[in-house]
Order: sequence, then structure tokens, then C-alpha cells
Amino acid sequence: MSLDFNSPLTYIKGIGTKKADVLTSIGLTNIKDLLYYFPRRYLDRNITENIILKQGEVVTLLGTVTDSYLAHGKKTRLVVGFRTKNNEKIQLVFFKGANFFQKQMIKDRNLAVTGKLEFFRGFQIVHPDFEILDADPDEADTKHLLHTGRIIPLYPSSESLKKEGMDSRGFRRAIGQVIESDIKIPEILDSTLLKKRNLIDRASALRNIHFPESDEQWQIASVRLKYEEIFYFQLLLIHKMQLRKRIKRQLWPLPTSQSSKTLLSNLPFELTIDQKNAIEKIKSLTSFDLPMACLLQGDVGSGKTLTALSLALHYTDNNIQVVFLAPTEILARQHYQSISKYMGNLPFLGIELLLGGEPKKPRAEKLYRIKTGESLIIVGTHSLFQDDVTFHEMGLVIIDEQHKFGVEQRENIRSKGKNPDVIAMTATPIPRTLSLTLYGDLDLITIPNKPAGRQPIDTHWFFDDKREGVYKSIRKYVSQGRQCYIVYPLVEESEKLDLNSCIQSYELLRKEIFPDLEIGLLHGKMKNQEKAAVMDDFKNGKINILVTTTVVEVGVDVPNASVLVVEHADRFGLSQLHQLRGRVGRGSHKSFCILLTGKHISMIGKERLTALTETEDGFKLSEVDLKLRGPGELLGLRQSGLPEFKIADIQSDEGLFQDARADALRFGEPGPLEREEIKSRFQEGRILFRN
Repeated sequence: MSLDFNSPLTYIKGIGTKKADVLTSIGLTNIKDLLYYFPRRYLDRNITENIILKQGEVVTLLGTVTDSYLAHGKKTRLVVGFRTKNNEKIQLVFFKGANFFQKQMIKDRNLAVTGKLEFFRGFQIVHPDFEILDADPDEADTKHLLHTGRIIPLYPSSESLKKEGMDSRGFRRAIGQVIESDIKIPEILDSTLLKKRNLIDRASALRNIHFPESDEQWQIASVRLKYEEIFYFQLLLIHKMQLRKRIKRQLWPLPTSQSSKTLLSNLPFELTIDQKNAIEKIKSLTSFDLPMACLLQGDVGSGKTLTALSLALHYTDNNIQVVFLAPTEILARQHYQSISKYMGNLPFLGIELLLGGEPKKPRAEKLYRIKTGESLIIVGTHSLFQDDVTFHEMGLVIIDEQHKFGVEQRENIRSKGKNPDVIAMTATPIPRTLSLTLYGDLDLITIPNKPAGRQPIDTHWFFDDKREGVYKSIRKYVSQGRQCYIVYPLVEESEKLDLNSCIQSYELLRKEIFPDLEIGLLHGKMKNQEKAAVMDDFKNGKINILVTTTVVEVGVDVPNASVLVVEHADRFGLSQLHQLRGRVGRGSHKSFCILLTGKHISMIGKERLTALTETEDGFKLSEVDLKLRGPGELLGLRQSGLPEFKIADIQSDEGLFQDARADALRFGEPGPLEREEIKSRFQEGRILFRN
């Protein structure tokens, strides 16, 4: 039965319905899926050429079975006499499945065996891997061996897969059949690209990624398949961008905005050059008849919100609605209050805050004002996705901390407008390669520097034995009229992590450490009204010390807060710690970030905390974070939007990402065949990605 890429797995000898079902459960349904199920690592089981055998070495030997017998004792074992092609005598010992292996170990049978040499009354290998040779060891062709005598692949597996015989041996057996068959593997890269990037053909790459004969052969195959994967991902991003631009602009922001001019002239400070450049760049993108989509990237405190608001007024001056979408209610309230403060001296402009769980009547009134266009700036959280939220003429969506929203959510809010422009904002500086991967369909605009006058933040790392001194420092600055955050990683006690909980520590601080001060508690499990009341009290100076969790990670702006203490700081990611540190240093007072840990922390934890004490540059820290934790962790934990490549690596394959991106841009919009390949590779899960 001839095989092709779309043949079901049951066409492979040895794969019946049960095996096919368990393979389907991990996304493998046909031959193509199987060939793109890449090894997780490899073992070098090439033939051992050295003549002298040494105890403790892992060897691969060719030889012949001389005899075998069952030895009885505490455990019955099969002992097999084996003479190597170099005339060395060793024993092969099997404890498990002795009766089964006795049938395999026929006298004069030629084998290739692999295992660790041990010494017990002579050399022996316990439970070796072996493969039957089709000829005398001196003449045997080892090229077609699957399990030994070569570099062998090890595949990801699970208990359910192993139960059906699909461990690494099972995968090697199945994939080996396909590779050795007459299957025709279609090429999907243009010949000019293969030549330009010096890439081997697809069939050779798939054969050599599974069964390489050398490290060099594996490397060449790996580069080809990585490039293919990245190239098609970049084509998909470009295709998405072109789909978005097929619908022409319906709503036009004004090229000049009197409200924006008034806003900026009323500020007690001047915008930075970086902010001005960002505004002009985005304005230029909105002058075309195609909708604009950009990523506004800036470090903590770089002034992204004010930049976005200045741009938003170009829309509202033309009676076009603008949405500010935030991931948390605290951040949404912060945006609402900031916008209201900035707009205080301007003519009335309907600004709406829409949150979840609001009373029916006030919510209905807000929805009516939004639907009729009476409200032009709408700030909200996930509540904006609800079906009853409709807009009059919405032409701009501003998404803060946009990596915390899935693509479906972002498209949901866009679909409520008239093909609106999009400004996605992030305060997590992202290295170039990662930004090309995550946001290759967006124009990248960066605000690299903070406004002048921002106070530097002294960052110190102490062990727990310095806690008393830290508390004295907190009391000192509170006595001077300043305020303090103390941040914990947990809300409730966790026996597994053995950390002090936020709630328990709050009680200790309130009753024993600072009984004379006002201590507040804020965490994610509190009711929305409670959280809002606590934040208002803290902003108004009624609370001296706020005990909290990472709910204050982004967006909270209290200029009078000058001390941040992070408990169990080694439990936080580097970018998360940098975000937390940005809660202080927002006023005119000298500010401090204190990192507290136990003495026993990992090397990565030490590198992370040392980096934080050495620089405030979020872009440098993001590079450190990428090296320490990899792209999957850079944005906190796995966030929606990060592709999970099968073989390419965002961190180590930067050059390939740049090459593939450049080639995809020159290649233009994919034709019907390429679009179908994109669909099968991405939408059907050949490459698992979240956007």
C-alpha cells in the first residue's frame, strides 16, 4: 500500500486502531503529522571502534550469540554468551522477560547490542538494547538499524502512548517504515529560497532529523526545518495583516487636534522627544486609507498612557469613539482617573468606565450613552466583550498590557467597531526577535526613555536576617510622610511552597510590627468594591503601608509611595519584579526597592536578583530574562499569543527569524497552495500556537 502525506497512520504496519486513537489524542492523525513529530533528543549509539573494553563505558558492539541459559536464584535471569567481532567475550543478562528474550537469543544469531559495561566474573551488559543483523558482523549493513549502531532519536512519550507500544522504539519503528518507503514528500519552499539560504530539500531534512548519520547531518536538517517553520509563521502574520487591510478605513482621525494641543499645553511638564516621535509616527500611520495596527512598547513609567490619550483626541475631535481596554479593574480605574484628570481643563467629553458586576440600572445608562455616541472615550475590562456592549462609531482600540488578552478577545473588540485602528501597549520591553514573533503583524514603536525628572530607584537585595533593619527603614520613611508597599507572592498559605501568606503577614504587621501605623490589605480575591476602597485610601494617604500581591504589578500610580518591599523575591520573574519596582519612583521623592529572600535560592534566582540591583533598564533586563527563563516565561507565565514552535527556538535562532521574516515580506501574499499549507500547518495544529 503506497503512502503519501495524507495517508492515515493505520496504513503503517504495526499501527492498528488502538495505537491510532492514542496518537490522535496528541494531534497525530496522518503520515505528515508523524514525520513532523520531532525527537526530543538523541543518543550516540554508533559502533564502538576501540579494541580495549572498559568498565563503566556505554558501548555498541557487533557480535554473535554463542549460547544462552536460564540461571535460577532469588531472581530467574537469562544469561547469553556473546562474542564480539573483535573476539571479546561478554555476557548479556536479562532479568525481566527472560523467557521472551530466550526465544530471541538463538545460537549463532548476529546482533548489534548497546549498553553499559559492568564487571561480574567478566564483562556483562544488563538488559542491553539490541537489534538483529541480517548478515555476519563483519559484513552487516548497519545503515538500516533503528535502535542501535547509529545515532538514535528519542521521542516525547506518555504513559498512555507507552501502554500502546508507542515509546521511542515504537516511534522509531513507525517513522523508519515511512522513511524507507517510496513516499513522495512534496517540497514547500521555493527553489530560489533553498538556493539563497543554502537549505537542503524537505525530504532529506525529514529523513535526517529522525535518523541522522552524523551531528553535521542533523544540524543541516535542523536548520532547514527551523527555517521552514519560521518562514510559514511569518507568512501567516503577513497574511493576517493583509486580511485586516483589505477593508478600507471607514473613520478618519483628524490630522490636527485642538483638544490634543490644549491637553499638551496644559501639562506641567513637556513630553519627551521619544513620546513626541511616537505620536508623530502613529499619526503618520493613520493617514492612509488602510487601518493602522501598532505595538507601543515602553518601559515602566515611560508615559505610554499620555501618549495614547494624545492620539485618541484626534479621533474624539471627529466624534469617533475610542476604547481603552485593560486586563484588570484596578488598571482600568487607574486609566479612567488619569484620563479624567488630564481632561479636567478641556471641554466636556463623555468618558465612561465599564466594569463587570455593576448594578443593572447604571450599567444600562452607560450602555445607552455608548450606543448613541454620547460617550466618546470608553475605559473597561473584559466586560467590553459582552454582547450587550455596542458602539456608535468606534474607530480606535487601545489595549494595555495587550499580551494578557488572547487574539480572539482582541478580534472581538475590533469587530464591535468600524474596522478600527489598534494601539497595543506593553510595559514589558520585548527583545526584537520575540517581538517579531509575537507581533510581526504590528508596526513596532518604542518609547525607550523615561521622562526627565523621574527619580532613580535604589534597589537592594537582602536576606531575611536583615528584616529588622528593613522595618526600621520603612518606619523612617513613613515618619517623613512617605508610603510603602509590601508585596507577597501568595494570598493563602501554601504548604507546598512553605511561604508566609499575604493575609497572615498583614495580621502580623498590623498587630505586632507596626501597631501604630495604618496598614491596608489588597489582593485579587477581594470584592471589587473592597479593592477600589483600599486603593482610594492608599492614594489619599489614609494608609501608610499597603500589604498586597501582584495585583499592583501594573498601572497603579501613587506618587507618594517611595518604598517597595518584595517578600520571597526569588519566587517572582525578572520582568514581574521590574514591573513591581515601577510602582515607586513616580513622584519627586527618593525611592527604594527592597528584595527579601532566604539564603538558599537557585543560581538562576541569584542571577535574576543581581541583574535587578544592577540596572533599571527594562530592555536590558528583558534580554537577561529571555536567557534565564526562555520566551515562554518572559511575559510572566505562558500568555496567550506566544507560539509553541516544534523545532525553532525564539532565543537561539534569532538570525533565522530575521532571514525568514525578510524573505516572507519579499514573497508577498501567499497563493492558494501556500495558504492551504499555512492552514494545515497552523490551524490544524501542526505547529501549536495561540494566535
